[in-house]
Amino acid sequence: MANQEVRFAVAADRTRIAYARHTSGGPNSLPLVRAAHWLSHLEYDWQSPIWHYFLGGLARDRTLVRYDERGTGLSDREARDLSFEAMVGDLEAVVDTLDLEQFALLGMSQGAAIAIAYAARHPERVAGIVICGGYARGHAHRGRTPEQRLDAELLLNLIRVGWGGANPKFRRVFATMFVPDASPEQVVAFDELQRLSAAPEAAYRLRRTFDDIDVTEACKRVRSPALVMHARDDGVVPFEEGRLLAGLIPGSRFVPLEGRNHILLAREPGTDRFFAELRSFLAKIEAEATKPAPATTHDNLAGLTDREREILTFVGNGLTNAEIALTLVLSPRTVERHLSNVYAKLGLDGKAARAAAAVRAVRARR
Repeated sequence: MANQEVRFAVAADRTRIAYARHTSGGPNSLPLVRAAHWLSHLEYDWQSPIWHYFLGGLARDRTLVRYDERGTGLSDREARDLSFEAMVGDLEAVVDTLDLEQFALLGMSQGAAIAIAYAARHPERVAGIVICGGYARGHAHRGRTPEQRLDAELLLNLIRVGWGGANPKFRRVFATMFVPDASPEQVVAFDELQRLSAAPEAAYRLRRTFDDIDVTEACKRVRSPALVMHARDDGVVPFEEGRLLAGLIPGSRFVPLEGRNHILLAREPGTDRFFAELRSFLAKIEAEATKPAPATTHDNLAGLTDREREILTFVGNGLTNAEIALTLVLSPRTVERHLSNVYAKLGLDGKAARAAAAVRAVRARR
């Protein structure tokens, strides 16, 4: 049903990452890239009553790019490296293969951490970041009680014992967590999605990786406009983890969603609110992206002092003010003063225009 192209990007370790591009957007619509998350299959998802409605909403009036996580779906199932760093590298490989200069980024569940890590490293390419049902820290970093640790180990053992078996009784445990309000048809589809998305050993190893995720520091380095949404009664990622994440990203907007499904299902109040907020957010950053910006050429960059150009280049390479200060042996206040002078000289206002100027400064030094 989907008008999509399925192709492969090659990661740094030669792992093949399957990605799909569904195009229905106009000339001024930013591509929307969905960072990989657990439980996906590029082909099956379009037919599944779990994801079909949601994907159709994401692809409405724009280009949607999504990909299967290494070890899952149509990506290489035998990938040895299932580390978080490799997962961030897979996102880099996909957008580089597509040569996307600027795009909006969507991170859901553990895909939120991948999106955050990417946005912190490549601020010039991320026009805006949307998080839904995400977290900045995995289970291992949440100060769990002994009972909570035991519960987590029990779930890991269920994955190992019952994930790939013919009897769905073990996998149904996860259905009650991820989609407690699912219809019988959706429960069956969720069971099939689990079975198709990953082999038991890969599912076990991935879950272990997710437990160790910690992007709390990376959150503070995100400079793109950010929208964070989270279901109030999410049974997989606690609501408080969503609030914590939003508080860590500078200037982000937090929107609580009604409901308890971790995967947003068709025509629920929380799902409707998600799409309303998403479209409003994307419209705003698209308007900012297409707004005529003050001329920022190499000539007026040349009007900056050597130190100002140096600092602006560091900004374009993704360093924070504190990191720039440490590198140049300056105080953070001095770095802030230099940047204020830069933006005043160039007549720049707004995150997008400043990020674009930083990118041009990087290119001018090549």
